[in-house]
This record gives sequence, structure tokens and C-alpha cells, in this order.
Amino acid sequence: MQLTEEDQSYHKVKKIILFFFISLFSQNGFAIDIKLRKIVDLEEPWGSTFINDKELIITEKIGKIKLVNVENGNIDDIKHNINFIVDGQGGLLDVIYKDKYLWISYSENRGSGKSNTSIVRGKFNKKNIDFENIFQASPDINSGYHFGSRLAIKDGHLYASIGERGGGMIAQDPTNHTGSIIRINLDGSIPKDNPKFQGKNNWLPEIYQIGVRNPQGLTYSKFDKKIYASNHGAKGGDWFGEIKKGENYGWKILGWGGTNYSGTKIGPKWKLGFTKAIKYWVPSIAASAITIYKGDEFKEWEGLALITSLKDMSLRSIDFSNLDEIKENVIFKKKIGRIRDIQVHPIDGKIYFLAGNSLWLMEK
Repeated sequence: MQLTEEDQSYHKVKKIILFFFISLFSQNGFAIDIKLRKIVDLEEPWGSTFINDKELIITEKIGKIKLVNVENGNIDDIKHNINFIVDGQGGLLDVIYKDKYLWISYSENRGSGKSNTSIVRGKFNKKNIDFENIFQASPDINSGYHFGSRLAIKDGHLYASIGERGGGMIAQDPTNHTGSIIRINLDGSIPKDNPKFQGKNNWLPEIYQIGVRNPQGLTYSKFDKKIYASNHGAKGGDWFGEIKKGENYGWKILGWGGTNYSGTKIGPKWKLGFTKAIKYWVPSIAASAITIYKGDEFKEWEGLALITSLKDMSLRSIDFSNLDEIKENVIFKKKIGRIRDIQVHPIDGKIYFLAGNSLWLMEK
């Protein structure tokens, strides 16, 4: 059924009273009751970031930037000048806010049907943001696959995941950005202690680590001051792991336990000389956004990695305090749809998800 413009507007701003109650057991054996509530409907939401304790900026893959009040459900559009292209998995992707600036990753229209991941920065404004490009991944590629595009900030540096665009072994070539984690200064300039300047002479100056496939999660841990990522394998081989300077996660020499979609073997799960992930999933769960939880609402999860997923529509906790004994717990599954993003409220620690075409709240 085709909705009128008036109907579409109504569906976007209405606050939906829809609850799920879940009783689960924490790792200490005590039952926890959690509540999931839909806040607003959106259209292909991808990334989100709090700008204060009441408002979220949300990107929609189709090219829109939304300002959402999480208390009353009000939604406003923010105009922008980003030269994006909706191309398969590409469009407007992740967003992060700090000190009155926004950074957005997106698939940039490079002409002739080609695109790649780019990053813009703009001074925040609730009406209209004039962005400037600060990073453009090379080369230009005719593919709608594997843009990566998650963002994280640590110590004045912006980290971003750049997918390998379906190119496989291209992730082993550090003379292009595809299949890598990059690290740049917040203004787009290049840190002088990046790997290129410390012995990796043939690496592009922005590259921090190579050998990833399609990292859909990237986060900074306030506990150990490290950057962590989640990555999509092929048919099996998703992983969660630490981002390590100058190292190589091995794609497509390694298969991380998975196979090609045809069923043919890729390579070993791991071998010496490559970064070893903290946790692998076979079969795939399509691990997406992640966070290392810190907050008041769910004290029992303090310091745990919270992993969202697309394929099995789950939220999982990972206790990786002892790398010899990783503990995983499925918090819920198939309750709110495919989960794309996760944000922790900066004050109360309640958790917000972008799942399906909606913004959801999880609280006790």
C-alpha cells in the first residue's frame, strides 16, 4: 500500500508503545528483567550518536540525517551537502559526535558507477551542516559490497573501518585502503606515528591495520583504552577482536573458520604471523555494531562487550577479561529484528538500538 506524504510523516514522528519483557540470568546467576520499547520509526537507519542526554543524530542509508529526541520522539531533518550514492550496501553510514563536530562515513559517488568509503566532517547545526571531505578511500570500485564504515575516536584520532568491497585478497595490499582500519587526526591530517612512518614503508599513510573483510563494528573501550572491532566473515568466520597497530587480520589468506559461499575452503582459521581474534563465530551471526558497556542501568554488564547482529537478530555479551576463558551469553534473540547499531545513554546507561526500521530502547 502506498502511504500518502501525510501518513509517512505521521509514522516517522509517532511514539509507539510496544514493549517486550525478557527475563534472563546474569553471569552471577541472578535473574534480570529487561524491557524493550520502540521509540520511533525510521527508514533504513544505519548509524547513531548522542549529542547530549536527550538527542540522537541518526543516519539513514537512503541519505537523510535525523535529529531524534529520545524523550518525546520528535524527529527533525538536517540538511547536508554530502555527495553520497545509495549503492547496494552503501549510502549514508556511520556517524560520531565530539566537541560540536560531526563525522559521517558514506559511500561516495566517484562517477561512472564507481564508489568507495569516504568520511566528512562538519560543524554541528540542527538545521543545515556544511560538510567537508577529510578522507577518501582508494581505489574507486564498481561494487555495492562491503563498505565497512564504522567510526571510533580515541586520543584525538579518528579510526574507521574500510571494507574490502568484495575484493578478497585486495585486503592484503596496503597500497590501497580497501580491507583496512585507518587512523587519521580529527581534521583529516595524518598522525606521524602511523605504521607507514614506523617501518611499513609501502603502506598508505592512513592505514593502521590490514586484512579485514567487512568490519561492521568499531568502538573505544574506556576500561583498557583500546579499540575493538567486529567483522563479517564469509560463510562463517565472523569475529570480535582488538585493533592492533601495524598488524594483519589475514583476509583472504585466512578464512577465520568459514568458507566461500560456494562451500569451497578459504584458508586456515588462524596461523602465526596474523592477528588472532578474541572470539570467532561459525556459522556466521553477521556481527554488527559493538560497545564495551559502561553505565548505571546494567551494572552487571560493566566492562563486557555487547555484540549486536544482523543475521540472527541477537544481542550478546562477551566477557573477555580472561582471554583463555571467553564467556558468551545471548541476552535476547529475534525480538526487534536485524540490529544495526547500539548506543549507551551517556547519563543513565540505558541502551538504544537501531533495529529494522526503528529506534528501540532497552531498560530494566
